[in-house]
This record gives sequence, C-alpha cells and structure tokens, in this order.
Amino acid sequence: MSGPTLVIELAEPLSRAALREFRALMVGLSSHFDEKWPGFFDVNVPAERLGVEDRREKDWRKPFPLPLLGNASADEELTALVGFNPQREDWRRPFLVYLMGPGVGDESIFEAEHADEPEVEAILGFRPTHAVNVSAGCNREIDHVTTALLTAAVMDLIGGVANVELLDGQASVVAGLPGVLGIADDWMALGSAEFLRAWVGHPAFRLVK
Repeated sequence: MSGPTLVIELAEPLSRAALREFRALMVGLSSHFDEKWPGFFDVNVPAERLGVEDRREKDWRKPFPLPLLGNASADEELTALVGFNPQREDWRRPFLVYLMGPGVGDESIFEAEHADEPEVEAILGFRPTHAVNVSAGCNREIDHVTTALLTAAVMDLIGGVANVELLDGQASVVAGLPGVLGIADDWMALGSAEFLRAWVGHPAFRLVK
C-alpha cells in the first residue's frame, strides 16, 4: 500500500462472534466493501464516517508532467516535461484491513514481523498470537488521520494494543500522551485507542509511511 500502516497486537485469536462484529463494523464504515476471506477486508472508508471533515474543493486537480516525446529515452523524456495532465485525486480512501496469524492468513509474515521482540512483549505484557493490520492506500495528511482513527475504531470493538512506528524526534512527544503503554527501542509506541485519538490531535502528528 502507498500510505501508512498501523498494527493492532492481539493476545488471543478473535472468536467467531468478534470476527462477525469486526466484519459488521467494516461494512458500516465503508463506501466500498470486499471481503477477500474471513478477516481480510478491502475497503474504501470516507474520512467523514470517522468524524473527520475533508475540506478539499471538489474540483481540485493535481498536475502531473507529461513527456511529449513518446519514443524518447529516459533522459530525453526528463527534458521534455513541458505539459501537465490534470487528474482528479482519488477520494475513495482505500484501505486493506486484515487479520494475520496462525489459522487466519499470512502466518509466515506474522511470525517474521513478531520474531525477537522482548522489549515489545515486556511492554505489552503478552506475546501476540495474532494481529490486525490497517494499511492505507493513500498518503495525504488526512489519510494519516483516517488511518489512526480507523484503527482506534477497530480497537474499540476487538481490543488489542496499537503498535505505531515513530519518526525521528516523535518519541519524546508521544511518551507524554494518554493511553501510551511504553516506547520500545525509541521508535515504536504501544498504546490504546485513547492514545491514537490523542496522537491525532497533537500538532506533531504524522505516521510513518
């Protein structure tokens, strides 16, 4: 995905009832919903459904340079960027929201991503058995906000602890926010849904892309 990803660490597998509620939440928040398999959702989530106002103009266009020499070499193309192609920005807010771990999918990736993390486990107080990834397919400021709030909404329902990678200099800021359980290795914050909402409201908020 082209935007940020947040991870929800889980201490145990989701029950069938919790998985049904998770699915219902994603259906309710999404303007487009596709379930690849149980617990794997390909969705579009409008920012407004998470309480965020998107203030961009409806006719906003982003210019893309157009090379005029179709058969030119790469270097020649770079010197021929003299036109602009107005394209409408994608407003759909695409996300992949999916459960990972033994018995549900991407088990090898889950194991690799959670190998040798004693400091994380010490802060969590448990060894994660599963996780939910919330991955944005868009990377504007509002997309970072939407990613954090969507993750918080999922956590309100299924529980877990948010695992948030930090940019340089953010650790000292994040450490003082409500809901923070701890900072691992100076670049990974672990906390609750309350932490995510507090982080979104801070002037220094920005997720790692």
